[in-house]
Amino acid sequence: MMPDGQAPPPAALRLTSSSVDGITVTAVDGLLDATTREQFADHLSHASPSLILDLGEVTFMDSRALGLIVHHWKASCAAGGKFALVGVEYSRLQVMWITGLVQILPLYGTLDEALASLA
Repeated sequence: MMPDGQAPPPAALRLTSSSVDGITVTAVDGLLDATTREQFADHLSHASPSLILDLGEVTFMDSRALGLIVHHWKASCAAGGKFALVGVEYSRLQVMWITGLVQILPLYGTLDEALASLA
């Protein structure tokens, strides 16, 4: 509780990561926009070359965040790693369709499908 008795506002972005067979699995929950880009970039800078981003709980993503995701996809490939996105839905991540990146980026319906593909 805050001093005035009110609950603190929810965090705009919550990031959690784990490692599964050398693959960093990062769950993203909240907004991916200009206000959270630095937090997202810092978190991803600690990921292994093989990376799965679970975007199932993202409420909104702007083009800057998408650019950061593309940067990490290219960096993963250049480092000999693997990359996958999970939980990409049009209603919350329209920028991926607008840019045409849903046709290029490796998308999977579930984390298990992504892990099986990257194994």
